[in-house]
This record gives sequence, structure tokens and C-alpha cells, in this order.
Amino acid sequence: MNDSTEARLRIPYFPGLDGLRALAVIAVIVYHANHNWLGAGFLGVEVFFVISGYLITMLLIAERQRTGGVSLRDFWRRRAKRLLPALITMLVGVTLYTSLFNHDEVGALRGDVVAGATYVSNWFQAFTGTSYFSSTAFVPLRHLWSLAVEEQFYLIWPLVMFAVLAGRKYLPRVGLWLIGGAVSISAFTAFFYRSGPLSTPNGDPNPEQYFALFGRSISRIDFLYLGSFSRFSGILLGAALAMFWQPWTIARSRARNAGRAFDIAGVCSLVLLAVLMLQFRLVVEGGPEGTRGYDLLFRGGFLIVGLATVVAIAAVTHPETLLGHKVIGNRVLVYLGQRSYGLYLYHWPIFQFYRKLAGKPLTLAEFVTLMIVSLAVTEASYRFIEMPVRRREFGSSLERLRDTMSHDLAARRVVLSAGLVVCVAFAYSIASLATASVKVTGIEAGIKEGEDDITSVGPTTTAEGGSSTTTPGGTTTTINKEAIDKLAIGDSVMAGAASQLAEFGFTVDAKVNRQFLGGVEITAYLGAIKRLGSVVVVHLGTNNGTDQETLDALVKPLADVRLVVLLTIHVPERGWQDSTNELIRAMPAKYPNVKVLDWFKIADESSSGLSSDGVHLGDNMKKVYADAINKFVALNLLAGSSTTTTEPTTTTTGG
Repeated sequence: MNDSTEARLRIPYFPGLDGLRALAVIAVIVYHANHNWLGAGFLGVEVFFVISGYLITMLLIAERQRTGGVSLRDFWRRRAKRLLPALITMLVGVTLYTSLFNHDEVGALRGDVVAGATYVSNWFQAFTGTSYFSSTAFVPLRHLWSLAVEEQFYLIWPLVMFAVLAGRKYLPRVGLWLIGGAVSISAFTAFFYRSGPLSTPNGDPNPEQYFALFGRSISRIDFLYLGSFSRFSGILLGAALAMFWQPWTIARSRARNAGRAFDIAGVCSLVLLAVLMLQFRLVVEGGPEGTRGYDLLFRGGFLIVGLATVVAIAAVTHPETLLGHKVIGNRVLVYLGQRSYGLYLYHWPIFQFYRKLAGKPLTLAEFVTLMIVSLAVTEASYRFIEMPVRRREFGSSLERLRDTMSHDLAARRVVLSAGLVVCVAFAYSIASLATASVKVTGIEAGIKEGEDDITSVGPTTTAEGGSSTTTPGGTTTTINKEAIDKLAIGDSVMAGAASQLAEFGFTVDAKVNRQFLGGVEITAYLGAIKRLGSVVVVHLGTNNGTDQETLDALVKPLADVRLVVLLTIHVPERGWQDSTNELIRAMPAKYPNVKVLDWFKIADESSSGLSSDGVHLGDNMKKVYADAINKFVALNLLAGSSTTTTEPTTTTTGG
């Protein structure tokens, strides 16, 4: 092969491809910051998958045609130099920070660190049940699932291409097979996915949404969203594009003169991607029927995003498009695109260090501040870690440092001191990670404290002659046939204050993940067997919203109860909060025995007493919660038949 042919087969630099990377990572970061700003920004990950499939396949094709073969060792070495330096730096930094400032979480972090370092985070999350969609956890390494999917592809794909590239004339045919593979994966995803709530109304897992794999019960949505096989569809589409769309062939084809047409197609594809990110909903979200997956996403949504991205890639890599060279390929987007890997790696843990919980939304001011920090960390990593490794400059840098130390005693002391600090910090973080025990912390610990004072009274646990019921903590409580004079029905918020409510004589049936329909089951059952007493308190809505029909079904069996208290909900940034509270506040006008305790107002005024998610109860707030309910009940029992909505007359504050 002569020099001109070899040069022609080297992949040129595409500024538009870096610009497309930048748009994708911006979408993901905005989504991670606040779902309300861009509810489907997670689709940016699918854009990354398609780009990866295209670039990696094109690199392998170019190498085969340039050298006559594919060096698997060289390929994997290049990938390691590209990916590992920043990943290892981030893992060490997260471990050290957690060891120093959030030590109780170190034990729970251990599995994530090992899974992240070995690129199996996606399967680790799916198999351990640490759902990607949980919003009440400290998970600074959750985002590594997508890197695991890509790395698993990098391990497999060169082996496939080694066989495929035996004959160039077969590339178009292989490309068609890859498109067929992507469509088949999408068809499997649609078939394997199940519509409907993820859990029963009473908070138990819905069997339809789970399946057994190697003896483990796996969520179908977690498997499809995180699993390598189901997410390879986008990567295969990118690989298929590389079979047809190669820079060295475009430059010699008639397509070179179609720049304007590709500009139009590229703009249309980017507009479509923007519309999808704005119009698609969260992967899982709560509604009147409970928390459920977004059907459209798993039934063709990923495929649509992949196809739109294919068109966008073709447009920005065309040698004559303004879109690729001037618009998407502008300096700002190119700068961000070149650092997109590091920006994706570092922004999520930085967000988590600040807000503590995965789903807590950031304000605009917080977002701007944290992005400045993320960009600074990313730039430092890019300049001083990633690029020196890629360019093999570490050796020369160390040599220059050694020469400086040999001539400058002060510099030697500084370097040795800094090195000692780094070594001690690294050793401490590794020792902490290896020896820390897994602890129940935060919101989960607060809920577990009241387990012994929770009693199940619903239809699934009641037996003839008295019911033997088992609480989540394993304590058995026997309920006889007498009426339950003061009953409190709730979800995880009430569960946190079960002990405090029990001190006031309430029988508390509160359960994590319970929905409004779960409350309907309980009130209908107890009403049918005449077990209702003089007071029923209901506080639901943490996990889903409701509608008028469900509220009516909840309250109608309570017609003979002297006082029914409905609490408004305080779930900031959840789309159903305001509409649900509006329905609850209107209930006294329809049902004379219903009164409304405005928990939203109390919690909003005493938000410092809430847990870090702004929903659940902090330690001091548990007493505030129970006191508010007890005083409200006492006042309304004294007030008699008044039908107006009442609020506590005492001032309550969070500790």
C-alpha cells in the first residue's frame, strides 16, 4: 500500500462528532441535575452508544484496509489508555471522599467500586436489586453502568470484526445483518417488557415485573435498561453505519456534493432528538395506578433514538456540511465533546457529594456552581492524567520532575510531602473500603426504627378468630375482632413515625411503597368486616398521585367512622404533588366526616427537620408529625360535627 492510500484510509478528525458528543453529555447532565428540566435527557446515553458503535467499527475497518489485519492487542491497549486513567482517578477520589466525609456509606460502596473497576456495574446493579431508578440513595457510582455496557462491547466486537473483515466486499451485507440485529433486539425488548405497575397497591413487588435469572429475582425494567444485550441495539446501528459510511469512500463518491441535503437531514434528526428528550417521560414514574415504566421507551423508543442518531452522525461526518464543521462543530461544543468522557465520569459523583441523594433536584444556582466544579475537575484530569497517558508523556514528565528535585531542595521537600499525603490518603481509603461493614443509614434506617410498632390489618393477613400478622421487621402482632378505635394508614413517611404514633394509641399500618389503591384495599376490607372505630387517619401519596375516583373509593367505606383525617402530601418536585393535594383539600366538601390536615404546609415551614430528600422524616420531625396528627384528631373530636378544614393551632418546628 502506497503512502497516499494509507493516508487516505486514516480517519480524519470530525469536529461535528465531538459536538454531537457534547450535546449528548449536556442532555444527560441536565437530566441528572433536575428531571423537571429535561425529563428524557437520559436518551443522551443512547446517542453515545450509537457514536461508539460507529467510531470503533470504523477504526477497525480502517486498520484492516490499511494494514491487512486487526491487532486485538493494540486495540485493547488503546482502549485501556483512553478509559482507565480517568476511571481509576475517579474511583479513588470517590472512595477517599466517602471514607473521609460519609464513612457510614463506605461499606455499601465497596461492591460499586469493584463492579466499576471491572466494568460490570450494569449487571451488579441489576442482580443486587439496587435499582438505577431509586431516588433515595447515596450512589456516587451509579452512572458507571453505561461505561460497563460500552466496555463489554469493546471486548466482544473486535473478535467479531476480526472474522467479518476477512473480505471487504461483504461489508454492506454485514451492515444489513447488523441493522436486522438491532431491530431484533428492539423486538425482543418490546416482547420481554411488561406494562403495568411495578408493585402491588400495597407495596409488594408485582410478580409480572420480575423474572428469575441464575436464582435471582430480577426487575424486567432494570434488566432491559441496564443489560448489555438489550442496549446493544444502538451500538449495532452505529456499527452498521460504519459499514456503509466511511470518510475515505465518501470523499470519492457522488454523496460528497450532497452537503446541503445532509445539512437538512442532520437538522431534522437533531430536532427529532430534542423533541424526544422533551416529550418522552421518565423511565419509571408514579401515577394513579402506581409506579410504572414508560411503555413507549421500551416498545420502539430506543430504536427511534438510535435511527435519528445515525442520521445525525452521517450529517456531521460529511466533509461538506455546515452542520458538522461550523454549527455542531463550533469551538465550545468541540471543547466539551473532547472532554465528554471525563465530564460524564466526574459530574455525577460531584452532584452526589453535594445533595446526598440520587433524586434530589438541584436549583439553577446549585447546578451552575456544581458544573463549574465539574468542569474544573474534568479539565485537570484531561490535562494532567488522561492526555499524558495517551501521549506517553508520563515518563518524560517524571524525568523532568526528578531533574528538578535533584537541583532544588525545596522542590524535593514539596514533592515528597505531597507524595506522602497521596500515599497515606490512598492507603486509608483502600483500607476503609476493604474493612467497612455495610450499614443501614439515612432514610432506610429511619423507617426501620418504627417497624416493631407497625401492624398489618389488611385482607391478606387476617385469619378467622383473630389475625396473626407479621411486620416488616419480623415482629408478630395479634389483632382481635374488636374495632380498631384509632387507625393510621400510610406509606414510608408514616412508617418513620410509627413508634411515636403508637404512643398516642394509634394502630399503625404503614408500608414502604404503598399506594393509594393499597389504602383502598384496607378501608374496604375493614369496613366490610366492621372493624373500623372512631378515627381513621390516612397519609398516602409518596409513591404516586391519585384521582377523584380512587379517593372516593378510599373514603366511602369510612362513612360510619366519626372522624376521617386525610393528610396532604409533601413530595417536592414530584409531578403529582399539587394535583393530589388539590383533590385532598376538596374532600371535606363532599364527605362531612372528612377533615384535612395540611401536612404540606407544616413540612414546608419546617423543612429543615425532614430527611435529605425533603420527603421523609428526620429524627426530630417524627415527633412533630405524630404530635400534629394527635392534636388535630383531638381538636376535631371536640369540635363535633364541624365540616370545615382544620389545621393544628400549635406551632411546630423541625429540629
